[in-house]
Amino acid sequence: MRNADSIRWKSWDEFNDQPSTTAAAGLLPLCGSRRWAHEVAARRPYDARTALLQASDAAFAGLTEADLAEALAGHPRIGDRVRGDGAAATLSRSEQASMAGADADVSEAILRGNADYESKFDRVFLIRAAGRTPQEMLGELRRRLGNDPETEVAEVREQLRQITTLRLEGAFPA
Repeated sequence: MRNADSIRWKSWDEFNDQPSTTAAAGLLPLCGSRRWAHEVAARRPYDARTALLQASDAAFAGLTEADLAEALAGHPRIGDRVRGDGAAATLSRSEQASMAGADADVSEAILRGNADYESKFDRVFLIRAAGRTPQEMLGELRRRLGNDPETEVAEVREQLRQITTLRLEGAFPA
């Protein structure tokens, strides 16, 4: 199926035929929530990406704040150097690639914004970085600093869902 740096199933049968615990363990780097991984694995078999994505969305709807916190624990801060060599770290490095081209002012503003965000919400700022420029991410960070805690939990859930969807799309056959 995969090496330590990437996640890619060659066929639906390869994924569907695994024991549930093995399938859930393979899904875990895509989201970081054990509840999500076990729920998506439990809904097998899948024969198309659409069904998998629908199951993922359904699992997201039931995640608690504790489940979200578990998933966030595996996400680096935007703008920080991503450490580690596992699949989740490799995915994060790829997703945050646009930060390499950020000018010093934007990078510094994101680092300060991360600190403000963590102070206010007691969690890492999570955003779907793939497809966004550093300036766009900074704008979203500043906007979301104005959110109340309930609104921000909804935003975190949606950003995590978007990240996970992109990761699922890359991990499974079309």
